[in-house]
Amino acid sequence: MSAEFEAKKKNLWEVFSDHYRFDIPDYQRPYSWTTEQTDELLEDLLNAMPKNGKIEDASPYFLGSIVIIKKDAKSEVVDGQQRLTTLTMLFCVLRELSTSDSARNDNNKRICSDSDQFANIKGQFRLSVRKRDKDFFQNNVQEMGKLRAFVERPRANRPDSQQRMFENVKYLWRCLSDRDEEQRKRLATFLVQHCYLVIVSTSDHNSAYRIFSVLNDRGLDLSPTDILKAEIIGAMDENSRSKYTDKWESIEEELGRNNFRALFAHIRMIYMKVKGQRELSSEFREGVLKQVPENENFINDVLCPYSDAYIEVSKAAYESSNGAEEVNRYLKHLTRLDNSDWIPPAMEFFKRNKGNTAELIQFTKYLERLAYGMFITRKNINHRIRRYVRVLRAIEKNEDLFGDDRSLQLSSEEKEEILRVLNGPIYPLPSVPKPLLLRLESIVAEEGASYDHSVITIEHVLPQNPKEGSEWIRLFPDKEEREEWTHKIANLVLLSRRKNTQASNYDFDHKKQKYFKSDGKRSSFVLTNEVTDESKWTPKVLERRQKCLIKRLKKEWRLD
Repeated sequence: MSAEFEAKKKNLWEVFSDHYRFDIPDYQRPYSWTTEQTDELLEDLLNAMPKNGKIEDASPYFLGSIVIIKKDAKSEVVDGQQRLTTLTMLFCVLRELSTSDSARNDNNKRICSDSDQFANIKGQFRLSVRKRDKDFFQNNVQEMGKLRAFVERPRANRPDSQQRMFENVKYLWRCLSDRDEEQRKRLATFLVQHCYLVIVSTSDHNSAYRIFSVLNDRGLDLSPTDILKAEIIGAMDENSRSKYTDKWESIEEELGRNNFRALFAHIRMIYMKVKGQRELSSEFREGVLKQVPENENFINDVLCPYSDAYIEVSKAAYESSNGAEEVNRYLKHLTRLDNSDWIPPAMEFFKRNKGNTAELIQFTKYLERLAYGMFITRKNINHRIRRYVRVLRAIEKNEDLFGDDRSLQLSSEEKEEILRVLNGPIYPLPSVPKPLLLRLESIVAEEGASYDHSVITIEHVLPQNPKEGSEWIRLFPDKEEREEWTHKIANLVLLSRRKNTQASNYDFDHKKQKYFKSDGKRSSFVLTNEVTDESKWTPKVLERRQKCLIKRLKKEWRLD
């Protein structure tokens, strides 16, 4: 590395001293430790302390490493804010629980530098958390005398980071209140004299972020988006950081951490058009950020518009004065699939055709057919990605997507394969039965129905294992014919209740009256009501129903 850096082992007496004034920059992720991580830290510390003998004889205890950009005492924390913040909370709790002025003042030295009224020196907190939480943390936790009332407050509607702070302080207070003053003094002595951090310090942002990218916070792995956030926003001019931190965190908060990571994976696919093979942050740097000249441009021109498109397609939340319902209907069908490989081309098309509802209707209609075709025929991820990459390339080149032999079209061979699978046993196909039946239900119900049942299950009309001597054996005497029909789509119905294994073997009339209806009323599923309208269930009825259902799917997905 071109910049100078050093790594030194420091005990907490040196860490929380005038040598360092830690500042958590706004671009860092919010404070995230839960009571689980805090409990682990406290238990580890208590277990590492000598149970009886002199605390001075305790073995050194290593608390991990932190990465800072240091200029004089000012130390910008690149990695380690979770630990530094939680240790500060611990010292604050020990201070407020102290029964003597000397112990209280000594603990306060870890929290705040000394003031001197005659020299006009005002004490400063040794740790400043992110600007969004700074006043909250200082006024309720760091300032002497405020914490006792704070932990007695009821749970309130706070931002996640502040709620974590409240919960962890309250947890530490409860745990240490149960111990006597001598035990708390031993813990404070152990912390200050025998607990160590390795402080990796540099004056250069780039080298700090390279170090940061290979380190993890204690008990909470860094997300690739955390690493990218530090690199992208940390490298900006100081005057721009707050603005772009707000933009970044607003998106992350709206999506949630898991979906936010998924957004970055989809953007990576849009740019690179190959299956991910290495760690997301490193591929994102090479495949995306190198193509965007400025970090501000990445957030303004890439992250923000793609996040809008991601919300629209993944949540079926497109809005328009006319036609939005049809677009969202197709998107809703897509969200039922067991993969999200269709999302990158959808994001790209929605981003480029924002507000063009007519184009979006046609696109989602064709994309839904292609996605379900690959879903039903159980194409693997490599096949799906190759197919969607063709669509992405066509979108980027502004090619016609809908004409014959275009990227969104199904070939005659693909149509034949889909029909062959639809005519065979559907139930054993992994993940397929429920989305397929709900898709068929939407066709039968003429797209007018919406199902929000907490439970939806699939039931066989003709049971999988009918008992000897039952009506089912009489109606389906040929074992091969019976087994052939059992798992076909014609023999499957949707229920808004959990399965009842005992009811599965009821005869047909009993099933219709007691099992396929809900509280004695007709089912909310049209497909199920079609079955209850039948007077009997025979091979001929199944054959007629199978042809009818396949015909509906064939028409909907244009499989001729």
